[in-house]
Amino acid sequence: MDKVEHFEIPADDHDRALRFYTEVFGWELNPIPGVRYTRLLTKRVNDDDLGPRPFEVNGAIITRTKELQHPFVTITVADIEKTLKRISEEGGKVLTGKTPFGSPPRGYIAYFKDTEGNTVGLWQFAPRP
Repeated sequence: MDKVEHFEIPADDHDRALRFYTEVFGWELNPIPGVRYTRLLTKRVNDDDLGPRPFEVNGAIITRTKELQHPFVTITVADIEKTLKRISEEGGKVLTGKTPFGSPPRGYIAYFKDTEGNTVGLWQFAPRP
């Protein structure tokens, strides 16, 4: 069974959005080196643990784009390409294909619209060395 990994909140001004969420909710910030992406930690976690962690949903501020206008959830899957194929077969629309995330890649991301027009993210962890 695939799980909700995290949520993402698009922003026009990253710094303003980060200030807002840290001030209002007290969330911690965890910038990811090499990309414009800051994790919002809603629960303290071990930063060395890059794998899935049970009973936790954190989030991030991302750059707003034409396709990514509203908050959405991201689901962890074992194989993004296989999942994107199933999404298309079931009437969904792929917005972005499998894309490496981070340097070196921590994993892969993709985005799609479901049959109701909702944008949803996909995450696949990179194999551990």
